[in-house]
Amino acid sequence: MNTNSVDISRVESTRWEAVENDLVVGHGEVSQRPDGRLFVSIDAWHDQVFDQIAAAMLATLRRPLHTVVDEADGGLLSCWGRAGFVTRRRESEYLVSTDPGATGLGAVAPPPDITVVPAGSAEEGPLRVVDRVIRDEVEATIGWQEMPAEILRGPGGDTVMDPSLYVAAAQADRYVGLLRVVQVTRLPRLGLIAVRADQRRRGIGRAMLAQSLGALHDRGIPTATAEVNESNAAALALFESIGARRVAGNLELVLR
Repeated sequence: MNTNSVDISRVESTRWEAVENDLVVGHGEVSQRPDGRLFVSIDAWHDQVFDQIAAAMLATLRRPLHTVVDEADGGLLSCWGRAGFVTRRRESEYLVSTDPGATGLGAVAPPPDITVVPAGSAEEGPLRVVDRVIRDEVEATIGWQEMPAEILRGPGGDTVMDPSLYVAAAQADRYVGLLRVVQVTRLPRLGLIAVRADQRRRGIGRAMLAQSLGALHDRGIPTATAEVNESNAAALALFESIGARRVAGNLELVLR
């Protein structure tokens, strides 16, 4: 193709288009995550058009910029590499059986002072409190940007949009852990498993996982998915201990 005949224009505040002979041959988009980071994506028919769209976007957007790419997509990784992006982190996708016989979670019980509250039964007030405490703890240590890429927020920055999606770990008059299951594709996704810092390493996360997967199994759903940051040794160990199978991986790239 004659790249000199390709016109790149910003058609919306978040969208760029490449047009040749009145035909759209590529587009780029930018979106802002709830934590303030900018993520970009480009879909183009030819690498040369990708490079032109990238140049137009990078000339106007503030940095750092981020993007997520399937680790198996060598062509797209090369395109982003030419634009100056480098790997920031790797996230693995796992398939998880819900069968207690396969996971070994059938006999798992929470600690004596903990009650696992099934999804749909958690109280909204205590759930919001523990969500906020855990988010503040994460932000004060590794930073929320190291958590799974999918961050759900509603109007006004609401981080608990649907309390019915959460399993909770109750201790006396407070919640000390939570697990969220969402249906973002054809399979349920374990979107967040978290326990307060002062209650970790007691088996609370495993107990919530046993309840969640068991409930899915009872509904006739054989498999769920989960995404884990490969630098999170505890989460990797948890999923590998129940026989979860790694099926794919994503790379988060950054341009600073």
